Amino acid sequence: MKNQLKKIIVQHQERLRNLSVVDRNIIIEKNGNYVFVGLRRAGKTYFLYQLIKERYAEIEKVLYLNFEDERLIDLTYNELDLIIEAYQELYNQKPAIFFDEIQNITHWEKFVRRLADSDYKIMVTGSNAEMLSSEISTTLGGRFLTKEITPLTFSEFLTFNAISLQPNFEFSDQLYKVKQYYEQYIKFGGFPELIRFENKREYLSNVYQKLFYGDLIARYAITNPKALKLLVKKIAESINNETSINRIKNLIQSVGIPLGNNTLFEYLSYLNNSYLIVDISNFASKFVERETKKKYYFLDTGILNLFLVDQDTKLLENLVFIELRRRYEKGIYFFKRKNEVDFYVPEAKLLVQVSYNLNAPETRKREMKGLIEAMKELEINDGVIITYDSQETIKIDNFVITVIPAWKWLL
Repeated sequence: MKNQLKKIIVQHQERLRNLSVVDRNIIIEKNGNYVFVGLRRAGKTYFLYQLIKERYAEIEKVLYLNFEDERLIDLTYNELDLIIEAYQELYNQKPAIFFDEIQNITHWEKFVRRLADSDYKIMVTGSNAEMLSSEISTTLGGRFLTKEITPLTFSEFLTFNAISLQPNFEFSDQLYKVKQYYEQYIKFGGFPELIRFENKREYLSNVYQKLFYGDLIARYAITNPKALKLLVKKIAESINNETSINRIKNLIQSVGIPLGNNTLFEYLSYLNNSYLIVDISNFASKFVERETKKKYYFLDTGILNLFLVDQDTKLLENLVFIELRRRYEKGIYFFKRKNEVDFYVPEAKLLVQVSYNLNAPETRKREMKGLIEAMKELEINDGVIITYDSQETIKIDNFVITVIPAWKWLL
């Protein structure tokens, strides 16, 4: 096994030596050890490559392993020390360690904690939120920082497509190109690898199948895959609507698939753990209702779009949620009394309504009414309406509402 590990280590070093990367705008502590988590294919591995290229001119100082390599499938916790021994026999020095998808090894956290205690610099990635469970966090004991790696931001998406924004680009011919990529970004999402593929929908379908059957069905030993598949579909169709647990259960049971409350809650937690979906609650609701009535969003619009047909409004709202989550992490709600505001961020005193456009008088009236109602109750004087491509400033009494196109707000 040790000779096999040596071969794998050297092969990765040769590949990394000649690899070129486009830097992502992700900020981390220079001296920290990290656990990087997030949606499958969101760019965790790519970010490891970026860190390696930035920090280590001598690639021999790097020990990189991907634990999804089929040659490492049979590696057990008791054999992990062989990795360090193999490297030491090759180079006789202490390496910087980069372990990719390490959650595939049971008790991995004990091993990396021991290495951190021995002053190794370590970065690890995983595609499962259970990597951040209380048990694992206790084992890591403050030795590691955690960072969620999300799919590309719109700004990064433009950079990956070799678009460098000029000063005042929105008044130049470059705006046309930006809007072309904006339309792609909404429909196909921000997976870094996606840029290399012509058939983007096929790529996204393959990513989802791997996530569904590998990260969900196999990992959690799901015995009712039809129910889980239908659950994902119903959540996708319910994007931008408040949905109760009972409603979801009834929709699934109505097609003859049995599903109890406990199983439903388990399945929803699995979807959250795999970074496929996230839920938010109504800030104006009582605690019990916050737990039983939620709005659900996907963490990539490309995956969501696999389940939708001509649902641009849903995609736009989901895209806004993804960006809000990047900026404010988990402190996001919706706000609903008689009328609804799509997003409320208490720490920023930010109210955000999403509307594809405000052309129809009834749409304009509805969006404004919900926003003004919430602004009065929460004593907030400024609100935002994010649209597909319209812009204006609306003043009503002492309230100011900024209407801004998503492409501009994202940048």
